[in-house]
Amino acid sequence: MAFDGIVIANIVKDLKEKLVGGRILKIQQPEKDELIITIKNYDQYRLFISADASLPLIYLSSGKKEAPLSAPNFCMLLRKYIGTARVVDIYQPRFERVVVFELEHLDEMGDVCRKKLVVEIMGKHSNIIFCEDMKTDETAGEESEDLSNGGIGSWCIIDSIKHVSAAVSSVREVLPGRKYFIPGQEGKTDPTKIGEKEFISKIKGYPGALSKAVYMTLTGFSPVMANELLHRAGFAPDMNAAELTTDMAVHLYRRFRDFMEGIENGEFSPCIVYTADGGENDASKGAPVEFAAVELTLYSGTADKKTVFYDSISEVLETYYAGKNAATRIKQKSVDLRKLVANAIERTVKKYEIQKKQLLDTEKREKYKLYGELLTTYGYGLETGAKSAELDNYYDGSRITVPLDPDISPLDNAKKYYEKYSKLKRTYEAVTVQIKQTEEELEHLESVNVALNMASCDDDLDIIKSEMVECGYIKGHFGRKTNAFGKGKAVNPRKNAGSREKSKPLHYVTEDGFHIYVGKNNYQNDELTFKLANGGDWWFHAKKSAGSHVIVKTEGKELPDRVYEQAAALAAYYSKAAAGTKTDVDYLQRRDVKKPNGAKPGFVVYYTNYSMTVTPGLEGLKQVE
Repeated sequence: MAFDGIVIANIVKDLKEKLVGGRILKIQQPEKDELIITIKNYDQYRLFISADASLPLIYLSSGKKEAPLSAPNFCMLLRKYIGTARVVDIYQPRFERVVVFELEHLDEMGDVCRKKLVVEIMGKHSNIIFCEDMKTDETAGEESEDLSNGGIGSWCIIDSIKHVSAAVSSVREVLPGRKYFIPGQEGKTDPTKIGEKEFISKIKGYPGALSKAVYMTLTGFSPVMANELLHRAGFAPDMNAAELTTDMAVHLYRRFRDFMEGIENGEFSPCIVYTADGGENDASKGAPVEFAAVELTLYSGTADKKTVFYDSISEVLETYYAGKNAATRIKQKSVDLRKLVANAIERTVKKYEIQKKQLLDTEKREKYKLYGELLTTYGYGLETGAKSAELDNYYDGSRITVPLDPDISPLDNAKKYYEKYSKLKRTYEAVTVQIKQTEEELEHLESVNVALNMASCDDDLDIIKSEMVECGYIKGHFGRKTNAFGKGKAVNPRKNAGSREKSKPLHYVTEDGFHIYVGKNNYQNDELTFKLANGGDWWFHAKKSAGSHVIVKTEGKELPDRVYEQAAALAAYYSKAAAGTKTDVDYLQRRDVKKPNGAKPGFVVYYTNYSMTVTPGLEGLKQVE
């Protein structure tokens, strides 16, 4: 899914229509590489900008995101200069993946000044750069070109959300005081400027596939858009570019010009192509395949794909990327926790293997006991100095050879065997208890791992950290005095942390109107099972696998069979066994679930239950926020 120059062109069109003439009301920096700028222009708009290396974005957002109480330096700088600035213009220079915001504000003397906020959506090189025009004496003797007309303006960098030194990039430094410019893309031409002769020459001269020739020649074209252009022109993407005749190349250029004229005239059709396993107008059950700012005709007529059109490119981007962006952020923030849990699991598995080996070594204890009993019974008739003795086993009537130490008497050999038996018996009893404890510890760590995969907000991570502290995996006083629903306050809250989304269990409703709750961590599992649920509610959990407690509220009604199946599929989906095609799930009434004294969070026992085999999934369930 390409965030290319054509998508940027659609974004710029939408932003110009809605934001130009508006005034900035608020600037927030919720993450180290994110900005949210609220702009008032008749209506109020929330502009979301991310320079995250793995997921750079820019769109008008409908959601909110809490910012830290103390703003980072870059945010404070923007507030100082453009906190109430007016948006004068928004444009895309040279069809690059760059958006320039021209902003007008008053300086300390009350004079009108202009600044530029440059958003570069360029993968790992993405950045948000704040610039101003260079002073006259700094640009003397230089040719100054306007970026909006495709040239390089004489702009000075005031600051950027990411600093790039010469040690990091030999192409361009992005530091305060440096001149701003957009690094050129070697061999690529602005598609809004290219003429017929240059187009044909470059395309025919490319040594490779026609599709690659297009996106390697034209700025802002992704492989998807190259394939779309060729499909509209009737060419195969894998055709060799050198095989184009002059007539074919002219035909391709004319289709290219038609395509570009539509973009230049703002004729966009924002859409997402989904796999066709959802409903007629519902893409929620289909997986996204591609998104684009224009209709992707190359997917038209395919039985396994369907195209859903949206009112704006911002809606497209938010639909696809909002959840992915949140998941990416949480995954980044949970790296240390994941590593800690992974190391703890690795250590526990090694300990478990050692304990099982120790247990295996104790299997000889009964043999040693038998040797001792037989030597005690028959030892008076045996001579000292023998290396072994054949004795009758009075338990089964067989003959058995008992090894002896010739340096001691048979009765002393018996005593020695009793001592070995006693030692191995004590080891067996101790190791059996240790193995049970290790299995419970491993199960608990696996449940924490499942909780990390389900975490969707900072509060979720805080609760998991608190559990890790309580169980001794993290040393220190960090913790949270809270219940499973996130109510309470942190014992040692993260520095500069503002109010955040509270952690709540997942909530689903079936087609029959039954409410199902899923614990996202072990504290929530305990809360759901022993506080929210009553004795007549039904409890579900993946069999012998770490996972969430799932509660179905019956409200005194009889559950239809399909509700049992949906709840079981939900329990399987939110468990370690979710990757399997079939998973066994235990279910029983809540009154039969018990929590042993002193047990770790989330640990329960039950002795009477039903089981069913299901495919993990969310079929027929509607999630409630």
